[in-house]
Amino acid sequence: MHPTHTLTFSRAELADADALASLRVEAMRESLERIGRFDEKRARDRLLAAFDPFMTRWVLRDGTKVGFFVLKTIEGGLLLDHLYVHPRWQKNGIGAAVIAQCFAEADAANAPIFVGALRASEANAFYLNHGFAKTHQTELDVYYIRRPRPVSS
Repeated sequence: MHPTHTLTFSRAELADADALASLRVEAMRESLERIGRFDEKRARDRLLAAFDPFMTRWVLRDGTKVGFFVLKTIEGGLLLDHLYVHPRWQKNGIGAAVIAQCFAEADAANAPIFVGALRASEANAFYLNHGFAKTHQTELDVYYIRRPRPVSS
């Protein structure tokens, strides 16, 4: 991301559900089409079924909503349940900045982060490049972990 741009995070609100689902559809469309599994209704419904605005944060670049992420506390660590950047804004360091924020929170809590990605998604290389290690995979998804790093005092 260009150093003159400001990236901030803000909590989602209940009224944001539809906009978040639409952003998810746009961000996942290419990967799902690549494997012949694009279904807009299913992509929207998966997000909406478990939507919790308290755990969902918008990613804003210079005040513009360009993505969102959901970081949940689960037994044994944190789950990065969703991380989407609108295709127009991808490959600009935004995802890396989100991951850095998630790592800071995980390290402060001395907790690992778990994440999964669609097998055909470029997200797999992204997670590996940012220090996640593959744990297992299913027919459709690959799962990763990133163990906490000591926080210097």
